[in-house]
Amino acid sequence: MNTLEHLRAKIETATDMQSVVKTMKTLAAVSIRQYERAADALSPYNQTVEMGFQIVLRNTGHGDLLFAADPHRSTRTAAIVFGTDQGMCGQFNERIAATVSADREQSAADERRTGSDSAQAFGQPWKVLAVGTRVEGHLKEMGLAPDQTLSVPASVSEITPLVQDLLLTIQHWREQSEISRLLVFYNRRTVGAASLPNRLVLLPIGAERYRRWSHQRWQSTSLPAFTMDRRRLLSCIIRQYLFVSLYRSCAESLSSENASRIAAMQVAERSIQERLDDLTRAFNQIRQTAITEELLDVVSGFEALSGGEKF
Repeated sequence: MNTLEHLRAKIETATDMQSVVKTMKTLAAVSIRQYERAADALSPYNQTVEMGFQIVLRNTGHGDLLFAADPHRSTRTAAIVFGTDQGMCGQFNERIAATVSADREQSAADERRTGSDSAQAFGQPWKVLAVGTRVEGHLKEMGLAPDQTLSVPASVSEITPLVQDLLLTIQHWREQSEISRLLVFYNRRTVGAASLPNRLVLLPIGAERYRRWSHQRWQSTSLPAFTMDRRRLLSCIIRQYLFVSLYRSCAESLSSENASRIAAMQVAERSIQERLDDLTRAFNQIRQTAITEELLDVVSGFEALSGGEKF
């Protein structure tokens, strides 16, 4: 049976937990804004990268140039999956891992159905890099054990070093494993939901996108020129394109993670408040019962004393 002291200790514990939850919600809200600003700040740089594509591809008309930075013609796939290192974010990691698994199965099914020459390449195991120890476990459960796992950035300043590591890994994959198809999976904030899985195809860039860049209207009266070898310059610009895409994916994933954490904290806050209300009611009831019993004892004692005097 709960005593007053026992209930008081439980109430204090629940109150402390409520304070921690509120603090975590505040920190998550601040982090969301920081990561959103980091993602938004990439827009001018991304525009500059696209202008670089526009200049280097202008008036080329050479089909082989479209694959200048993609010498490996195999269709082996690599995937970078952004998850979390910490918990308390709902189904964040489960959802993105399930999306990767479903995409892997769909890709294999499509190739088997079409019977293309690249079916054997698609049948090879994917190269997978997980960002976050939590998502690593879920990927293993689905038969997609990551070849490498990196830690999730703890702040905006740590995103750039992570992206640089990712670029080195991509370069190694393309040189050693003949990877030419690169996918990125991450959760993204949406209106009406804390996060939804998102999938990007970073490589191959594709002729259609190259064509769009090469035919864009130049927005200035002066046209830049370059002296570097066209293929080499295109390769450098593609590297910057990958940097921008990975940086934005990471920032949006972190923003989504904190949004999911706020949603989870709100559920926890409601549960704690309900528990606190129950404990408070039980505490008040036991205290009232104890007070009533004490009053009855006083009344009984008084009546006993009064009866003895009359006797």
